[in-house]
Amino acid sequence: MANTNDQGQIAEYNARQYLEQRGLTFVEQNVRYRFGEIDLVMKDGSDWVFVEVKYRSPSRYGGAVNALSAAQSQRIRKAASHYIQLNRIDAVCRFDVIAADPQGVQWIRDAF
Repeated sequence: MANTNDQGQIAEYNARQYLEQRGLTFVEQNVRYRFGEIDLVMKDGSDWVFVEVKYRSPSRYGGAVNALSAAQSQRIRKAASHYIQLNRIDAVCRFDVIAADPQGVQWIRDAF
């Protein structure tokens, strides 16, 4: 049985594949700062997309879609803001969530 960290890595890989199949371009994965982390950085045309990947095994507690707290979305926003400054990005940016569970994948564009 895979541990939670392995499942998270697998979910991120699958999310990346899923988004690439839908026309997004991979930029970077697991961007970590002291105050937050970005699971996937993708591009959708000229738009930058910061993706949070949520995985839940059997949909307990409302499943993966409901797993993102307000505090987590704040940390992701802060990390993305830092990333945008460091990379001097001047483009439209959005935050998407990929919610994965054994039943499948849900892509929530402009999640927060």
